[in-house]
Order: sequence, then C-alpha cells, then structure tokens
Amino acid sequence: MSRFVATLFGVGLIRPAPGTWGSLAALPLFWCLYVAGGVWLTSLATVLVAVGGVPVIRAATAGSAEKDPGEIVIDEVAGQWIALFPVAYGASFAGVDVLALWPGWVAGFVFFRLFDIWKPWLVGRADRMGGAWGVMLDDLVAGAFAALATFFLGAVWHVVFM
Repeated sequence: MSRFVATLFGVGLIRPAPGTWGSLAALPLFWCLYVAGGVWLTSLATVLVAVGGVPVIRAATAGSAEKDPGEIVIDEVAGQWIALFPVAYGASFAGVDVLALWPGWVAGFVFFRLFDIWKPWLVGRADRMGGAWGVMLDDLVAGAFAALATFFLGAVWHVVFM
C-alpha cells in the first residue's frame, strides 16, 4: 500500500521523467482541493502530504539500494503544491477564479521542475541528507524556491505590464 501511495497510485511508474509526471498529476489535485476549500484546504493538504509522505517513503524504500527511486513521486506532489501557493493566495486575495491565473500555474510548474532537477544550493543540501526526510525535504525546498520565483515573476509582470 505504501508503494502505491508513494508512486501516487502508479503515476510514478510512467516513463520517461516520472518526477515530471508526478508534478503534472499534482496540478489537478491542487485545483480540486482549492475549489473544495480554498487556501486553507490546500495548505492543510500540503502539510499532511509532506509529513505523512515521509513514513510512506520510508516504507516504500525499505530494503532498496536506491536512496531516492524515481518512481516515488509523493514528494513531488508536496513540492509542486508549495510552488502553487502564490497562485492560490493571489486568486483568493483578488477574488478571481484560480484558473484565471494560468500563467502562474505554468510558472510554478516550470520553476518547480527546474529547481527539483537542477538542485541548487539548499535543494542539493537537502537531497544529500539521505533517508526519507531527505527525499521529501529537497522537494519541499525546491517548491519554496519555485514559489518565490513564481511570486516575483508575477510581481514584475504586474508592475511592468499592468
């Protein structure tokens, strides 16, 4: 069961680029959560997936020689959701449909994948921690960097073009 959850119900088994598929699958899940409960539910769900994902990752990787198997994408879900926080908060603050901010969705996705693959600075340090927390933490940090980049890109866009 833990492997099923860790692979996001099999999404992580899609090749090539299982992390990208996991991040892509996180987008409609985030939208459903936002529609059902707004910023509060998306925030709560992100915390639950991040914290609850650690024992799931630990169980799914038990006995494996690979420290961060590509098919485990529950960490990508948590990181991708963090990357979308500026979009959710922006939609909530402005009182607009969250899908109207589609450029933010694209930016959050692209920035998250960039930071998750590139692993600069703190993302790389978290990745080298090892263990289930290391597997999760690098994606949480990548998500935070992506959220900041998405926020700043949106701010610049609004100042320059609006």
